[in-house]
Amino acid sequence: MPAKLPTCELPDVQANHPEIPINLTRVGVTNVKKLVEVAREKKRPIILISKFDIFVDLPSSRKGANLSRNSEVINEVLEEALSSPVYEIEDLCEAVATKLLERHEYASRAEVRMVSEYNVKRTSPDTHTECQEMVEIFAEAVAMRSPEERTIKMVGAEVVGMTACPCAQGIMKEKAIHELRALDIPEDKIEKFLERMPMPTHNQRGRGRISIQVHNNEKVSLNKIIHIIEDSMSSRVYEILKRDDEAVVVYEAHKNPKFVEDCVRTMAQRVLEEFPNLSDDAVVSLVQINEESIHNHNAFAERVATIGELRDELSWRRG
Repeated sequence: MPAKLPTCELPDVQANHPEIPINLTRVGVTNVKKLVEVAREKKRPIILISKFDIFVDLPSSRKGANLSRNSEVINEVLEEALSSPVYEIEDLCEAVATKLLERHEYASRAEVRMVSEYNVKRTSPDTHTECQEMVEIFAEAVAMRSPEERTIKMVGAEVVGMTACPCAQGIMKEKAIHELRALDIPEDKIEKFLERMPMPTHNQRGRGRISIQVHNNEKVSLNKIIHIIEDSMSSRVYEILKRDDEAVVVYEAHKNPKFVEDCVRTMAQRVLEEFPNLSDDAVVSLVQINEESIHNHNAFAERVATIGELRDELSWRRG
């Protein structure tokens, strides 16, 4: 039988002074996977497989942030936060960030980020075939120890859609007019034909992303954010399409051509429409990335602004 080691108090090496006394903005762990159960009124809860990034700041007087036991602390904090029903993922992140400050007495700031895949049910536009789509949802919270500073929360989503290029479509329209005139088609019939049948153009798979900063008790519906992103592109995309559905999707997309810039501007307008009660100082980030089909590069557009700034630009009255 091996000899039993004498009991002694183990040193807390992390509490020592570092050789280079510099403050660190973030120290923590990333890619912590957890099951999150999101409650819904009168519906079954949604189960999310989520990844968390969890950080605290570190003062220059401390060598480390107790990372050797941090996983245990984080698991305990997450389990405590998940023991009661969760309705908003940004509120969960806030609860975790607040508890982290309680456990890391040397920290003045705690930050929690959460990313999940969210299952959305879809019905194809013509045959009404049911399918499922996965979109990325995310939330973030930053808790400060200073009583003068409030907790900052953010929630958002990234969704894939389709865009049709207006520029190439305009070129193809002029070419069609030239060819139809060469066939002696009357001008009035050319006009009617072009009204009813959109011209071909190249398409892009677009990725729209919206994140909204929320304060106090402000609530932002993730489903509304997802719909705003989808409706800001030329067309939605579907996992399952029959031939009739495919014809509808292609036709509607070409009837609604959009540049990458158009998508971001549409998102901005729709955010103001759908969330009229957001405070003027709430910050919104709007991003569209189009993966070009006839170029090797992607097209990108972004707007970061407060809700008040967008209201002023669009002369929008707060709800």
